[in-house]
Amino acid sequence: MLKRAKHIYNSIATICLVAMFFSCTNSKKEVRDFLADKNLPVGSAVNIYHVHKDSGRISSKTKAPVFYDYSNRKDHPYSEFPKGIEIVTIDKNGIDSTTISGNYALTYNKTKISEIRGNVVITNHTNQTKLETNQLFWDQKEHYFFTEDGFRFTTPESEINGFGFESSEDLTKWIAKDITGDIETTQKDI
Repeated sequence: MLKRAKHIYNSIATICLVAMFFSCTNSKKEVRDFLADKNLPVGSAVNIYHVHKDSGRISSKTKAPVFYDYSNRKDHPYSEFPKGIEIVTIDKNGIDSTTISGNYALTYNKTKISEIRGNVVITNHTNQTKLETNQLFWDQKEHYFFTEDGFRFTTPESEINGFGFESSEDLTKWIAKDITGDIETTQKDI
């Protein structure tokens, strides 16, 4: 009798467990909306290393200690790198071209504009130029950097400090605003 009662209880528990599993049929959209309402990411990763290829050639490498994916936002989906990021672009010869790093970054998926904050350093390895600032915006569609924050721009010939800087992604064409420092130019540059 005791054995039969135990068997009945196990059967009831199994039926309840199976019913519970089949009753949980939330769609992906419902889960994404729930996470968005609670301001939770739809995905996360630790110690990421992402290699981007274009036509079979490596064009960039991204490293970050923590990554959060908020692509579940309807209006402004984004990715967050709360503990910093490092991006290395690779030229057509397979050589590191430009390195971008900072303590925090947000990338908006629809506009392809990124904000990088805290000890932002951009280095062009080919031209030996370096931009340092505390906040930078990067328009990835236009291949363009800009900041209205204080900056230091170092070239092999000079060091320029100021507030407000715009440049091409590789730091070859740039506009510096409200500057101090020594700048070496040639007559044709003027």
